[in-house]
Amino acid sequence: MTSLSSNPKERAYGRFTAQMALDIVAPHTWPAAIVPVAVATSLAIATGYQVSATLAVVLLAICILMQSSVNTFNDYYDYVKGTDSSEDDVDPTDAVLIYNNVNPRSALVFAIALLISAFVLGGYVIYRAGLIPLAIGSVGAVFVVLYSAGKTPISYLPLGEAVSGIVMGGLIPLACYQVLTGVLTPLAMLWALPEILGIGLIMFTNNTCDIEKDIVAHRRTLSVLLNREKARTLYHAILWLWLIAIILIVGVFFTQGLIMIPFMLLSTYPLLKALRSNPLAPNTRQAAMSQICSVNIALGAWYAAAILASNSVIVW
Repeated sequence: MTSLSSNPKERAYGRFTAQMALDIVAPHTWPAAIVPVAVATSLAIATGYQVSATLAVVLLAICILMQSSVNTFNDYYDYVKGTDSSEDDVDPTDAVLIYNNVNPRSALVFAIALLISAFVLGGYVIYRAGLIPLAIGSVGAVFVVLYSAGKTPISYLPLGEAVSGIVMGGLIPLACYQVLTGVLTPLAMLWALPEILGIGLIMFTNNTCDIEKDIVAHRRTLSVLLNREKARTLYHAILWLWLIAIILIVGVFFTQGLIMIPFMLLSTYPLLKALRSNPLAPNTRQAAMSQICSVNIALGAWYAAAILASNSVIVW
């Protein structure tokens, strides 16, 4: 029995395994999808709406699928363009296509399947909440593809941080809040500002650590344009802005939740101190990514807790 492929190189490819699929979706980045949904759910409850647990779980699944699709698309396009290599300081589980002899098209098909699965689940959301989440989700899906694909992907421009922050940290809470409450309000984007900043910092962390590699790959990221010293200065300023945004939003809109802020500051201080001390260099990339994801989880959880702790909301 002969192979379906006449290409001997393709016949030599190994199998794209379940473990590889798990590695390529990068679960350590899922806080970028999970925390915004948690915050939106907390906002819906705090503003007096009865929340459907089923809808909340479906929304969470959709967001994780879209985040996983972004990660897989990004790895695929970086691999086929030669941006990533085994010489980079990356964990083998974070570079599936480099360290495993698998057909990169398997990753592309997997990324498309993840995106389709998200839209299939979205059908249930549309049935329950109408077409508004479809419109918001479609905008997000376009950016998912444009982020890595095309002649000049967004990830190659000094827009990656802003786009990832606004799409994942802003549009997700906006859409989730609308689905859970039936109300589309610009206040949801304001309340999502801490998540926009936190998720944008995940990308900023990665790009600052990868400055040298990105220069070789002709990527003009924000970190490349600034250089590492100026990038770290801006990075630290955004960290402060992130904390200030949480305190101000809770203080203005969810006043009784201020009781949670001292606990938030005390518990996250070691994480923030470690992140501020990180030079954001290639040899500290793995530690930096772990730290920024941990900070996103911690601050996001405390922010959601502060919102839930409030019994009243000021609506302007």
